[in-house]
Amino acid sequence: MPGQLDLNLLRVFDALLREGSVTAASERLNLSVPATSRALGRLRRTMGDPILVRAGRGLAPTPFALRTAPRVRSLLDQAEALINADREITVAELQRTFTIRINDGVAATLVTTAVDAVSAAPGVTLRFVTEGTESIEALRDGSVDLDVGVGDEDAPDIHDAVLYRERLVGVVRAGSALGRRRSPTLAQLCRYPHVSASRRGRARGPLDDALAAAGLHRRVAVVVPTSAVAALLVSASDYVGLIPQRLAEQYGRTLGIRWFPIPADLPEIDVRLHWHTRLDADPAQRWLRDTIREALSASGTG
Repeated sequence: MPGQLDLNLLRVFDALLREGSVTAASERLNLSVPATSRALGRLRRTMGDPILVRAGRGLAPTPFALRTAPRVRSLLDQAEALINADREITVAELQRTFTIRINDGVAATLVTTAVDAVSAAPGVTLRFVTEGTESIEALRDGSVDLDVGVGDEDAPDIHDAVLYRERLVGVVRAGSALGRRRSPTLAQLCRYPHVSASRRGRARGPLDDALAAAGLHRRVAVVVPTSAVAALLVSASDYVGLIPQRLAEQYGRTLGIRWFPIPADLPEIDVRLHWHTRLDADPAQRWLRDTIREALSASGTG
């Protein structure tokens, strides 16, 4: 870079790339719009790049800015961890936005618990994003602070902890003929069309292996990307679905669906929390991880 950057300019760069707007970035930074505009001008001169350019009515980042943003985010995280490593945080005064990538089947039940748990920190914003990709690079470059899902990352720079164990259960519309049965058998389940929830578009899963072992076969009529969509579809049809038990327990009555254990040996799923080693000792993130785990334990989920 042609000039020298101070930490405050890097914070402005990060806010501008996150928000895509000088006004929104100024609000995130608690700066005036003119001050943020001046900082953008300094960034452009120092980095030798426009950073943000006009695109219609908004602003779009340049290729250089997009390439640089993950490294800047990582530097800011490391600087914050270095400064605060030995400090005790004051929760009520904490000002931080945490980006959490989360699996849809987990989000419907965990998000409420997490939001309630951090209510003592009014300056904390939880930003939940969906699993567009499961790549651990998002943890490495700082675009994601925490990852919650069923993956098991085997990388030396990624930490993980089991939040709780989950199992899939069958769901049907409560008013359907199958919904009036107390415990449907595998053969009875195979008489109805099924909906499969798979972000990758897969129609086959562990239930099909169990059915094949029993000499049975189901017809998957619909494949949807999320468990929540599967639950909604089941509530308005005679389809059979498989969704996480906690999702069924929390929203089954509201949606008018009934859930039941599948009479087969289906594998349980470990729902894990992942974070990068760079933030392992960061007091604010450590507080968030501990708070979520304690809240789940208190609710009987963990």
